[in-house]
Amino acid sequence: MRQRTWLFIDSGCHTPSYNMALDEYLLDREASGSRRPILRFYQWDPPGLSIGYFQKTRGRISREGLKKRGVRLVRRLTGGLAVLHDHELTYSVILPEDYPDMPTSVVGAYRVLSAGLLEGFRALHLHAELAIPERKSQKSHSPVCFEEASWYELVVEGRKAAGSSQTRRKGMILQHGSIPLSVDDGKLFDCFSYPSARVRDRAQQAFGGKAVTLEELTGRKLTLEEVGKAFYHGFEKGLGIELKKSELTVDEDRSVNALARSKYESESWNFSR
Repeated sequence: MRQRTWLFIDSGCHTPSYNMALDEYLLDREASGSRRPILRFYQWDPPGLSIGYFQKTRGRISREGLKKRGVRLVRRLTGGLAVLHDHELTYSVILPEDYPDMPTSVVGAYRVLSAGLLEGFRALHLHAELAIPERKSQKSHSPVCFEEASWYELVVEGRKAAGSSQTRRKGMILQHGSIPLSVDDGKLFDCFSYPSARVRDRAQQAFGGKAVTLEELTGRKLTLEEVGKAFYHGFEKGLGIELKKSELTVDEDRSVNALARSKYESESWNFSR
């Protein structure tokens, strides 16, 4: 790709409902306006469990566990499985489907956009690779995103280090994903319902062998500022772009809050399946 300018928004730390509302708001704003590419970084307070657009909750999500752990559930616009967002850097990319050199397929777009993540890991002196999963005869029934790496997601030392999901609407692409600095496995698995403690324990043990965090990989504590800087420059280098900082107006922030309340905090949306 030739170097182009994208907007960059560091929206800071917000509720799960606000974070998902802002992704939708920015997608709709650009779809009906100038169709500018956007990279956004954000965090979560309180921690959130985001579930895929098609993911089922009945009999699978533990409301008691969510409440006990202070985690709020929110349904994403994008597909995929559940992700616990806590001590992490989250990113979202919004850009037109007809962006120059962007493949028309979802898998192809993953490959291109993952180049920014790849360079971010390299900036932290980590050797990351793009996953190319083997075909399996049996599909995993786990509700947890980080148990398996999908096409062109990032793996380090054979374990998944970043998870992403994507959707397309109104001629735009929305891809967002999680780059965990650390993960509380107990908190994550308390959010789900299991038929027995034995089944839950097996699932939690398996998770540890398939997912990895930045702090495990580097062997030290990392700050969000340090990680954000690495991936900021990683996206610039990997995608051949220049980032220009941008902020929401007061009116835009008000609109995002209204969408968060009406949609992403509602039972009818979050527990619709």
